[in-house]
Amino acid sequence: MGIIEIEGMEFFAYHGHYDVEQKIGNRFLVDISIEYDCSKAADSDRLDDALDYQKVYLLIKKEMGIVSNLLEHVVQRILDALKSQFPGIQKATVKVSKMNPPMGGLIEKVSVTLSA
Repeated sequence: MGIIEIEGMEFFAYHGHYDVEQKIGNRFLVDISIEYDCSKAADSDRLDDALDYQKVYLLIKKEMGIVSNLLEHVVQRILDALKSQFPGIQKATVKVSKMNPPMGGLIEKVSVTLSA
């Protein structure tokens, strides 16, 4: 079993409970860790035998484009879509961070991490 990580994916999106968040949007960072059997790809050196990182990224980009009230919902949607599209995934951990959230003070980010 191998671990594939894609870190620091940056998106501009409109997630948030408050109307202002869904109107002006915000920067979000996404990190993902995927447990996947990499042995076939390691032996063959063929993309067809691997988990295609580009397809993973495009799936996450699509999900980040769907407006949600809560980060928990965004993260769960990403996990569900990953498991559905890539049945070879043994386990995935997804972290979504909202940068500089509008909470009345200087806050670098708030994050939600879920695994499935």
